[in-house]
Amino acid sequence: MRKSESDGDKVTANSSPAPADEAAFGEPRVPKYYGLKRHLLEMTQTLPPGSPVPPERTLSVEFGTSRTTVRQALQELVVEGRLERIQGKGTFVAKPKVAQALRLTSYTEDMRAQGLEPTSKLLDVGYVVADDTLAEKLAIKPRTRVVRIERLRLANGEPMAIETTHLAAQRFPNLRRQLAKSHSLYAVLDEKYGVRLREAEETIETVPAPPREAHLLGTDVGLPLLLLSRHSIGEDGQPVEYVRSVYRGDRYKFVAHLQRPTPS
Repeated sequence: MRKSESDGDKVTANSSPAPADEAAFGEPRVPKYYGLKRHLLEMTQTLPPGSPVPPERTLSVEFGTSRTTVRQALQELVVEGRLERIQGKGTFVAKPKVAQALRLTSYTEDMRAQGLEPTSKLLDVGYVVADDTLAEKLAIKPRTRVVRIERLRLANGEPMAIETTHLAAQRFPNLRRQLAKSHSLYAVLDEKYGVRLREAEETIETVPAPPREAHLLGTDVGLPLLLLSRHSIGEDGQPVEYVRSVYRGDRYKFVAHLQRPTPS
């Protein structure tokens, strides 16, 4: 084994690779697919939504790389919402994401504020028995009956979200019948039950799309969905609803306006 000039254990800088923590501060190794992804992103930014992207084979030949590399670059752009895959047709430049401000409003109000036409498709409405978590959210006893409403939310005819709402059945009798007459749950709560929302706590996380949700939302299984959980409180201080919604991560983003607190 070669020793350093001082015959000790110290090794000169050129005699061995840099430690991992030092190497981390050098030039990062850029994967081949990432360079292709950046080029495709620059290309698609100059094209209008709906423009077709060349097929994998064409891109592979043009950039002198494998189809696996091309597929990885395209897949990341699909996940990010830059591109859209349509089964049996190809890959296209995606429409801009809907930017939604975080506030206590209905889906109908949110979409109209974006200049989009909101519609809903009722997937299911019925009763379930509250488990411990749901009972706590709605301030009811476990095993109490709860109204469960599941709706597919659309904007300009495009699926955007699946919303599942839970409300205490005893507090809102005949709610199923009332919903058959109106598309807005909040309007029904206000006009028929005199309940208005005052505040809500909302959490946002990501989940992979399960098969059923992917089918309903027109996306691929495993692609990221935004999971929103909202716990709403009425003007009387009582819990009103507990909602879990999944939004297409490739078509939706949320915006929050933040302010620093005023020093006391």
